[in-house]
Amino acid sequence: MCGRYAASANPDELIEEFEVDVDGTGEPSRSTLVNPQDPPAGTPDYNMAPAKLAPVVLTRPPRGQDDAEPLRQLRLLSWGLVPSWAKDPKVGMRMINARLESALEKPAFKKAALSRRAIVPARGWYEWQASPVARDGKGKPRKQPFFLTREDGDVVAFAGLYEFWRDRAVDPTDPAAWLVSFTILTTEAEPGLDRIHDRQPVVLDRDRWADWLDPTATDPDAVRTLAQSPGAGRFVTWPVGTAVNATRNNGAALLEPVSPESLDGVVDPTTGEVLGA
Repeated sequence: MCGRYAASANPDELIEEFEVDVDGTGEPSRSTLVNPQDPPAGTPDYNMAPAKLAPVVLTRPPRGQDDAEPLRQLRLLSWGLVPSWAKDPKVGMRMINARLESALEKPAFKKAALSRRAIVPARGWYEWQASPVARDGKGKPRKQPFFLTREDGDVVAFAGLYEFWRDRAVDPTDPAAWLVSFTILTTEAEPGLDRIHDRQPVVLDRDRWADWLDPTATDPDAVRTLAQSPGAGRFVTWPVGTAVNATRNNGAALLEPVSPESLDGVVDPTTGEVLGA
């Protein structure tokens, strides 16, 4: 997964879709961004990029009520998981994804995989296909962006993990002392999609949402089973314009398919045919 996705729903839609009990999107959320987020956090974003605050669904007691019953919440978390033991939150930029194959063993992700699982709602995600024949101006393989989403039109629910990091220089009672971050699990790309990229995010079907969000389900084998793909054929994809390459670009137009005539050395994910060569 190359690190971009479209999160086009607003909080009200997500609260209804995921049967959220607590809307925490209005609570203070620490960010690692240097400049103000654009579009603002919590609004539709068709070019979600690492370090941005993104809507995430999780189940835990409400903030400040650790002894209370866990409730399903919608929160704004920073994309790029920062382990609790990290010395610098910038490490999160290297942890926007976690490989499903090793997440339950790696120190950065193990504890979160067992008890701090989340769902990252999306419209779909972007991948960049390296052309086997076409080259760019620098002589490197030309990269064609694709958009991928569910064929049935349902919401895309990425399997995610989240973690808390405390800034020791700030009073722990100050919300700014805590950075809550997340990562998206990835797995091997299924046939067809692997002609675009060799990895893809883990996408959960609706019948697995509740179990994935259950913080008491801590058996490693059960967690692995929940994250396994139910089979190929759930997704549809099409090439989009290169405007998505720049994070400053945004809006629904990024999802529009490009004309076949504009393609240059692009491999058709369905047939394997090279187009525009």
